[in-house]
Amino acid sequence: MESSSNSEIAHEFFPFFKVYKDGRVEKFMASEHVPPSDDPHLAVRSKDVVVSPEPAVSARVFMPQISVPSKKLPILVYMHGGGFSIGSAFHPGYHKYVSALVAKADIIAVSVDYRLAPEHPIPACYDDSWEALKWVASHANGDGPDPWLNNHADFGQVFLAGDSAGANISHNVAVRVGLTSLPGVKLIGVALVHPYFGGTEDDKMWLYMCPENKGLEDPRLKPALEDLARLGCERLLVFVAEKDHLRERGTCYYEDLKKSGWKGTVEIVEHEGESHVFHLMKPKCDNAVDLMERFLDFCPNNNQVADSIYTSLDVGGMGIVS
Repeated sequence: MESSSNSEIAHEFFPFFKVYKDGRVEKFMASEHVPPSDDPHLAVRSKDVVVSPEPAVSARVFMPQISVPSKKLPILVYMHGGGFSIGSAFHPGYHKYVSALVAKADIIAVSVDYRLAPEHPIPACYDDSWEALKWVASHANGDGPDPWLNNHADFGQVFLAGDSAGANISHNVAVRVGLTSLPGVKLIGVALVHPYFGGTEDDKMWLYMCPENKGLEDPRLKPALEDLARLGCERLLVFVAEKDHLRERGTCYYEDLKKSGWKGTVEIVEHEGESHVFHLMKPKCDNAVDLMERFLDFCPNNNQVADSIYTSLDVGGMGIVS
C-alpha cells in the first residue's frame, strides 16, 4: 500500500501535471509518439536528428518532395505547445500538422523537441529551442550534419512558428536573434498562434516551472517593450481566437509591438467563435483551413500543392491541451 507521504500532493496544475511531496511528477496526459516517415514516395518525408547530445535535445526534420535536385526551400523552425510541460515534436497530432504545413507551403521544417518542465525547469525550453535554431544555422555553409538542410535549405528565408507555449518560446528565440547574430541566416518572419504571454491563472504554473524569475513582469512571460523593439525578424503574424482565455494577452502583444519602435510589420488575425488551439483540435473546420491559408500567405515560398495532399495526410485532432 502506498504511504500517505508518497501520495500527498504538493502542487497541482490541471490539466498539465501534479507534483507529490516526495518530488514525483505525474502528467495528466500520457506522452504519445509516432515514428518519422522516410518513404520517398510520400508527399513529405521526415527523420529525427540530434541537435545536442548534452543536454539531450532532438528535433524532427520534414522534407517535401523535390522534383528539381538543386531547388532551395525556406526553413520553418516550429515549437510545439503544451504549457511548457507536455507535448512533443513526435506527438502524432504535431507530426501530422507540421507535415501538412510542409506539403502545402513547400518548405523544410524543423520541429523542436525541447525538454519539458517541471522535470527540466524553465529556461530549458528556451535554451533548447535556441540551440535548435543554431543547429539549423550550422548548415548555412553547406557543411552541417544534415544533408537535407545542406542541399535544399534557403538560409535567407527562415521562419519561426509555434502555438500557445510554443508561440511564447518562438518570441523569446526571436528576441535572442535580435541580440545575437546568426551568420548566414536571415530570420524573415515569426508566426505566433494563440500565444501565451501571462495574465491568466496559468501564470502560477509558469512561475513554479521557472524557479529563477522576476515575477509577473518577467520579460519572458510578459514581453517588455525594449525586447519587442529588438525582435530579430522583419515580419510577425499573431493569431488569436475569440473564446480563447489567452486572447487578451495576444492582442496586447500586437498593440505593444506596434508602439515599441520595432521596424518590422505586424498583422493580427482573429477567428470568431473559436477556442484555444482550435486548429489542432478540429483541423478540417473552416476557420482552421483559413488559419493555415493565412499562414501559407505569410510564407514567401507559397508554391502550394494540390489540396488532395493535405487531405491525404489525414490530420487528426491533437488530444492534448496547449
